[in-house]
Amino acid sequence: MKLVIKKDKELKLNKFIDWVLYMVGYTIVLTLVDKIFNSFDVENVWYGLIAVLIIYLLNKTIKPLIVKLTIPITALTLGLFYPFINLFILKIVDLILGDHFQIYGLVSSLLIVIVISIMNFVMEEFIIKPIIRRCDNE
Repeated sequence: MKLVIKKDKELKLNKFIDWVLYMVGYTIVLTLVDKIFNSFDVENVWYGLIAVLIIYLLNKTIKPLIVKLTIPITALTLGLFYPFINLFILKIVDLILGDHFQIYGLVSSLLIVIVISIMNFVMEEFIIKPIIRRCDNE
């Protein structure tokens, strides 16, 4: 498997490697959030990676449907309902992984979801995308 693919006289990072970078980055985010909050517990990094994979699958399958179904309430609350959708996804992962991935409480869970979203954004914009751009330009 090639790390860099030449397409139309441009070098691009392999899509699979690109995806792996995102998964590792999001696993790091979950691990950091686990260390910051007492009401969020991931047993170890491997379960963090499994949780990230499950979240990825749920975000690609169930989340678009939930977002479409909740457009009216999200619009009425001026977007304040959207973190509840992410919380719902995390609760599903909590149910799937059982004791290996735990999230407790409603208020702290909402704060955790917001922190995860912010940390994912920071990780993506300042670490992952620069790595991808650097690999694409070489």
